[in-house]
Amino acid sequence: MYPQLKMLARNPQIIVATPGRLNDHLAQKTVNLKDVKIVVLDEADRMLDMGFAPQIQKILAAVPSERQTMLFSATMPPEIMKMATTHMKLPIRIEVARAGSTADKVTQEIFIVPKEKKVQLVEKLLQQYPGPTLIFTRTKYGAKRLTQNILDMGHTAAELHSNRSVGQRKAALDGFKKGQYRILVATNIAARGIDVAGIELVVNFDLPTDTDDYVHRIGRTARAGATGHAISMATPDQRAELRSIEYLIKKQLPISPLPELPPARVSKFIPRDEERFSSHGRRGFGGSHAQRGGKRPGFGGSRPSFGGPRPTSGKPGFSRGPRQNRVPARPHPGGSFGPSAHRRPRFHR
Repeated sequence: MYPQLKMLARNPQIIVATPGRLNDHLAQKTVNLKDVKIVVLDEADRMLDMGFAPQIQKILAAVPSERQTMLFSATMPPEIMKMATTHMKLPIRIEVARAGSTADKVTQEIFIVPKEKKVQLVEKLLQQYPGPTLIFTRTKYGAKRLTQNILDMGHTAAELHSNRSVGQRKAALDGFKKGQYRILVATNIAARGIDVAGIELVVNFDLPTDTDDYVHRIGRTARAGATGHAISMATPDQRAELRSIEYLIKKQLPISPLPELPPARVSKFIPRDEERFSSHGRRGFGGSHAQRGGKRPGFGGSRPSFGGPRPTSGKPGFSRGPRQNRVPARPHPGGSFGPSAHRRPRFHR
């Protein structure tokens, strides 16, 4: 944060910031926005999706009410319209492209494929399209696993998701731009903001949860008048999701027959991030305690019922036999500690 303080001390005319970091500076009074004349909110819909609405409200409250506000968004959900009417006076809407429109020179294609054969289809596509390829998965765990599968095929690949540090993300993206990695496997964190020239193929390994993300994903290819291909994989039970995408883009997606696939490979992937423990004596790869080599009986097995005899432990000092007195009883003055010897003698008058 210290380098930012040095730059802010020079009274810059333009500040480019994320909502969170700008609010940090406002809280520490290291920035003053009283002279701001123009506010630009880029990727507004994505910022709202990520929960930045309260932080944006604080920023807009810190700038003068007399200002020009420009809001850029790929989609116009109700939340965006509400923000525009709340913080803008007589807003003018300029629509560069119809919502859901895709690039004219991108070829879209669908494969209906069983989930267990998706990796084999990826291998087939990478043989067919030798250029730079961007592959999207739904989860960071899926991105990690698929990256290892692609490395096992002999390709150069990097992963980009929220489990990677800022430095790791930058290295992956820079390596992809420079050709160090031919394939970049990413989650939706990379669906926007990636501006890499010459991406030949975009693959939706998993269909996006939000149909709008389909447009953002395939928009990474066929940029600036170039041509490109967008291939999506859908399982047989995802027909409804495909129809939702077709409804958004106002176009029917062609379904291609599944080609002859290469044989399945044995993956070297070890799920260390998803499975927190290794298989050496601790939880790691699922299954019951007994399946993992444990000896403990389950309920209803050899465990005794309530009221029955309790098993002995076998450990020294932890006997579950008859209770023993920890301190030896003091001998009674009247003699031995027998059944009746401890009784007090009777005195007859």
